[in-house]
Amino acid sequence: MADQPGLNTKPSSALTALNLPAMTRQTVNDWLQWLRSERRASNHTTENYLVDLYAFFAFVDQHRGGAPTLETLLSLTPRDFRSWLAHRNAANMAKSSTARALSTLRNFYRFLDRTGRGQNAAITTIRNPRQAQSVPKPLTPEDAMAVIDNAGAFQDEPWLAKRNLALFTLLYGCGLRIAEALNLDFDQRPQGTSLIITGKGNKQRLVPVLPVVIEAIDDYLSACPYPQQGTDPLFLGARGKRLIAQVAQREMRRIRELLNLPETATPHAMRHSFATHLLAGGGDLRTIQDLLGHVSLSTTQRYTSVDSERLMAVYRGAHPRAR
Repeated sequence: MADQPGLNTKPSSALTALNLPAMTRQTVNDWLQWLRSERRASNHTTENYLVDLYAFFAFVDQHRGGAPTLETLLSLTPRDFRSWLAHRNAANMAKSSTARALSTLRNFYRFLDRTGRGQNAAITTIRNPRQAQSVPKPLTPEDAMAVIDNAGAFQDEPWLAKRNLALFTLLYGCGLRIAEALNLDFDQRPQGTSLIITGKGNKQRLVPVLPVVIEAIDDYLSACPYPQQGTDPLFLGARGKRLIAQVAQREMRRIRELLNLPETATPHAMRHSFATHLLAGGGDLRTIQDLLGHVSLSTTQRYTSVDSERLMAVYRGAHPRAR
């Protein structure tokens, strides 16, 4: 592991078993450092990029009969890249996963070009796989409130029950991604009418905070047995370390089973619910875009489809001639 590119990342053993040439390893390390310093990519993003790149290297190793040198990578043809796509398709890789992996390769090859290591125009000829436009799957307002009401149902420790309540109230009340909420430190906790959130690409946005959110977080903090200050994590696990997303997802899974909610009822669904319910209440798309931290308005526009489906369902159920 020591001689593999990493930034504290650990791709699967099947990938790290590749015996990459020294120049390739050094180039990957330089690329990762560039992602962090110049592109301000998060550790989570660089980990995903690294896994994608190593998976591609593993394919090239089999496809070309040897671990890829820079010369090999620069000599790949459109046919080679299409073979890689066919390989992923045969392995039943999700189209969304392949689209991300292709984005990783484009990024890596752009880095090679910008740093004078070489060019390969073949990667620019490869198109993303067609994907069905996904529609967010929010909870109903009643189900969202039921999740919050039962947030601590499976916790024997009162402070952990209050932690869950505070977390899910924050997700629904402010429309945060689960990572954004769990990355908050104690000194970043909501205390006034707004909260500064650092989202994807380290971009910051201002989010209004409801009094009920502040009350839930203050109640959790007053019950928490671990002293917190400064840059200590805001949301803690049972052992006093920063709460991880898997635990929050596990808690949500228990709640949805209790309430007989669909599998789409995840922590991220609370964010979808925030946006959809704002839109249904008369919120405009531009404002919701800013609140969610979406770069593109087209991403936010997906919520109009959700609201249209709800309106059509009401219409079909209520209009005399639609029955």
